[in-house]
Amino acid sequence: MPEYHQAVYVISVAAELAGVHPQTLRIYERKGLVEPGRTTGGSRRYSEADIALLRRIQDLTNDGLNLAGVKRVLELEAEVEALRSELEDHRAQVADRVESVHRKYRRDLVPLRQAVVPFGKPRRR
Repeated sequence: MPEYHQAVYVISVAAELAGVHPQTLRIYERKGLVEPGRTTGGSRRYSEADIALLRRIQDLTNDGLNLAGVKRVLELEAEVEALRSELEDHRAQVADRVESVHRKYRRDLVPLRQAVVPFGKPRRR
């Protein structure tokens, strides 16, 4: 099986895998929805990632979105994914910093030997 982002499928195979007509793929490319790889001769080649994207586009159009709406949804999904990734990075950084501070506190703590020391006058029994 080819790598996920390796462009190996010709347009007819990609169209069949995505369940669309090859001309539809050309339209999607013109609209900026998909950017297939190109051979040195200029032929289009699609990857597994492209096929997944084409299926997502089909799902959205089947739900009633036009291609402009599909493009906006895809942009927003990409933005959400980027923000999630950024948030995860920040969470990891914060966790590292908190752990670093905790290690410092543990290192700075000095054990306290507690002893019972009577205070004041001893009680009579």
